[in-house]
Amino acid sequence: MATKQSQGVQNSPGSRERRRFLGQCLGASATVVSAPWVVRASALGAQGTVPPSERITLGVIGFGPRATYDLKAMLKLPDVQCVAICDVQAQRRQAGKNLVDQHYGNRDCATYRDMRQLLARDDIDTVLIATGDRWHAPASILAAQAGKDVYCEKPCGLTIELCQRLADTFLRTGRIFQAGTQRRSVPNFQAAVQLVRSGKLGRIKTLRASVYQPVLKNDWLPRQKTPPPEVVDWNLWLGPAPWRPYNAAYVKGAWRGYFDFDSGARLLDWGAHTVDLCQWANGADDTMPVEYEPQEDKIVCRYANGVELVLEFLKTPFGNRGPKFITRLGTCPVRFECEGGWIETGDSGQIEVSPSSLRSLLPRYKRVRGLDVSAHARNFFDCVKSRRQPVTGPEIMRRSHIACHAAALAWILDRKLRFNPAKEEFVNDAEANRLRRRVARDPWS
Repeated sequence: MATKQSQGVQNSPGSRERRRFLGQCLGASATVVSAPWVVRASALGAQGTVPPSERITLGVIGFGPRATYDLKAMLKLPDVQCVAICDVQAQRRQAGKNLVDQHYGNRDCATYRDMRQLLARDDIDTVLIATGDRWHAPASILAAQAGKDVYCEKPCGLTIELCQRLADTFLRTGRIFQAGTQRRSVPNFQAAVQLVRSGKLGRIKTLRASVYQPVLKNDWLPRQKTPPPEVVDWNLWLGPAPWRPYNAAYVKGAWRGYFDFDSGARLLDWGAHTVDLCQWANGADDTMPVEYEPQEDKIVCRYANGVELVLEFLKTPFGNRGPKFITRLGTCPVRFECEGGWIETGDSGQIEVSPSSLRSLLPRYKRVRGLDVSAHARNFFDCVKSRRQPVTGPEIMRRSHIACHAAALAWILDRKLRFNPAKEEFVNDAEANRLRRRVARDPWS
């Protein structure tokens, strides 16, 4: 008998169809029951609710601050129902369950320590993956192989090779993948890109993407006593990353900046968003820069058509030093410079243009904060239903992430690198090409 995994896309939308069939069967059999049968109105879809048979079921893998933010937005969607939380930390598992159960007014949310148990459930359609960077790609690949559609937080892959494997897996399996680069779904960023791509500002000259000051740490924090697996499963927390001694600071978030755990020396923390927006503005979703040159406070990248992409380092989290436009426009700002003027925007929702006459050309937009994931999540779940590609599908993620990784490797190696976008490899640089991948720890290799 073929399993769900082997059937792949043929099961789409799989479990929802089976639940709909079961609901129809229950409805038919109810006519022979003589005793009164009381059914809540919400179960029938009354008063604007969506009946269970029509809802998309959701499991969460990795529950922390970012997952909390994402899940609160997803719980508001009437056609989505969260049924399970997985985290290697007991405290976080319980916090996720409490959030879900409180929202639904019941105690039905299941919890798991090992994501493989959650992925084995045939009644879960989609997963939100919000672990640390080291798990994003492997967990997404496992989910696709288990027949799930995936909304994955960024950075989606720890290396160039993992970004390639992730994209290839979703294209092969036909599952839906949405990268958590939600600013493509935020109105002020959409308006800025729309104006640039309209050609009304003339030819693009320079794209500026703000990124964190890169950091590269290879030391270990002091060894501490490893907790019991039921409290913190340290082996599962590490997953594919190389082994090192336990320290509580890692699981509380201090893993950032360490090469074993982080994507591109922290460059992808913002770069996954800002470089992605620049790719979009440049109409370059099917390619990436061909040259990456590290400089003191930035990395200058060049496309084959001569457009420059400048990754400008932010030296503090709140913009006290760094590109001047960061303090005005909030986090993750971008600036697009064209022959006829420039336009810039960030998470404040504000848009600035020069000359000021260009403001009349801006499309109308609703000002919201760039962290809002509501529209991005809605796009994902709509695509789960339609089987269309979402706004930041696997191929868009692949190229913007690889561009970030190439820039990070240029900074790490401290030399200019040339890149072939078609082959997705560095030109005449064996050392850089070796760094496109890392060896995963067994059994995750």
